[in-house]
Amino acid sequence: MSNVRDRIAALPAEKRLQLLRQLQMQTETHDMSSNQYDVAILGGGMAGLTLALQIKKARPASRIVVIERRSHPVPEAAHKVGESTVEIASRYLRDVLGLKEHLETQQIRKFGLRMFFQAGDNEDIARRIELGSTVFPPLSTYQLDRGRLENMLGQELHKQGITFLNECKVQEIILQPGAPYHRVRVLQEGNERELRARWLVDASGRSALLKRRLGLAKKVGHRANAVWFRVGHPIDVNTWSTDTAWQERIIEGERSLSTNHLMGPGYWVWLIRLASGVTSVGLVMDAQMHDFEEVNLFERLLAWLHRHEPQCAQEIERHRSEVRDFRVMKDYSYSSTQVFSGDRWCLVGEAGVALDPLYSPGSDLIAIGNGLASDLIVRDLNGEDIRGRAIVHDRLFLSVANIWLSIYERQYSLMDNAQIMVTKIIWDTAFYWGVFGLLYFHDAFRNIAESPSIAANLSRIAQLSNRVQAFFREWHAIDTPGGENMFVDLYAPLDFMVKLHTGMAADLSAAELEKQFAANVQLFERLAGQIASVVIEAYAGNSERHVVEQLQRWQTEPYLADLIVLYRRESRTNPITSSWIAIKQQARELQTAVR
Repeated sequence: MSNVRDRIAALPAEKRLQLLRQLQMQTETHDMSSNQYDVAILGGGMAGLTLALQIKKARPASRIVVIERRSHPVPEAAHKVGESTVEIASRYLRDVLGLKEHLETQQIRKFGLRMFFQAGDNEDIARRIELGSTVFPPLSTYQLDRGRLENMLGQELHKQGITFLNECKVQEIILQPGAPYHRVRVLQEGNERELRARWLVDASGRSALLKRRLGLAKKVGHRANAVWFRVGHPIDVNTWSTDTAWQERIIEGERSLSTNHLMGPGYWVWLIRLASGVTSVGLVMDAQMHDFEEVNLFERLLAWLHRHEPQCAQEIERHRSEVRDFRVMKDYSYSSTQVFSGDRWCLVGEAGVALDPLYSPGSDLIAIGNGLASDLIVRDLNGEDIRGRAIVHDRLFLSVANIWLSIYERQYSLMDNAQIMVTKIIWDTAFYWGVFGLLYFHDAFRNIAESPSIAANLSRIAQLSNRVQAFFREWHAIDTPGGENMFVDLYAPLDFMVKLHTGMAADLSAAELEKQFAANVQLFERLAGQIASVVIEAYAGNSERHVVEQLQRWQTEPYLADLIVLYRRESRTNPITSSWIAIKQQARELQTAVR
């Protein structure tokens, strides 16, 4: 025994403290009653269910309870926003949680995003400028029947020995950071009980139980509204035109398997086909450009669609008897002043931050947030002091959310301009793959404190992203929308897009990742310089006063000037195609070449 004491005494103070904490946790585990847990997760939607599984996979001894107010199983076609996933969420579900078989056999592989921009009265989809892929990119993404997914997750919780209390309402939350456990009072089947948990996780969605309790709500500058419903029929936009050339654009896959967007001034409509045979239909609109009262009832929405998207409206009329689940959500975007705390609580999913459904970032934020939350919880349960790490994770997550938010704030006014939106969508997608995707696939968010160069480059590219998004608005102010009957391939013809997409899964070492991320940041600086250079050149002959003044502002701005110099210098030896910018100019050049 004395040898053991001597060895413990010889340990550094931090190691002795960690060992003491581990022994304390083991003792507490043996003493646990049926109402005492390591982690209590308030909310059994996608964020809460997946976090419970992630913690259990990382630390099988953890005792976890998930508290859900709804009855389970939920309807298979449970109507929730968030049916479409992109690469980060797909990686999380498929590879981190090990749900590959479910995704590939019970859900639909997504054929990327696809956008159709306004052309005249929108009576003929073949006349609209179309942006999308012609082939499946190698990294799979999915369209999710959320009810089907959440029912499977609920079953998996039971298999893993996780307590799942459904039809259970949270009555009171009592935070006790100075004590070993927080307390939660719940009501289930008319019976009250008190649960104790070392960690409390708010995964209650927009109910935001803990967030409201702590007064952490934060407003954002993005104001938009959404309405949506489902049709019990697989709507296929490919049937909206018999034009042979339009039909033959797609090499593999089907347009109906894409997340289809019908774009217009200050709005977009989504069409998402799901494995259960239903189609999700939604309208998202800028609050300052469109009156919410015009669409907040189904009949009003249908009338609005007849005016703005007649082909979509006619399709819905054909299947009107199968319309179900009409929902509305006003002013849906918000943030939080804090999401992770060293006092052993955190907010995940929409309990913390909600951005915008365009590009489907909701499940991505779940993946990133859950990864950070799981890291803190597991380390704490294993005896580590996580207070400093909690501060880093909190600042990182909110910084990432703010970078993401800038993609949407004040940008809905651009949606009537296909020329600018095509450039923006390619930029936004490339940025997602080369920044957020690369870092997530290589687990860099969780270890950002050990990678100062990645942290510095993330701050550097945040400044770049904000400037490029502002540039799009400035470009819009001097441009006239127009153009139709063109196709822009989002993926295959653009070398830098292919490299950024496949590069997410490159399985790099820590040193290689730092080098690649630095290279990606420089690539985006070059792309930004290319955008500025091409646009300035395109308007050089315009003598309108407001155009001349804007060109002068761009040409005299030091930050933009440096980006343009970088682009032009690097292009001498490593050129980048400009075919993704200024599509109206491309169309004129193409017509000239044909003549």
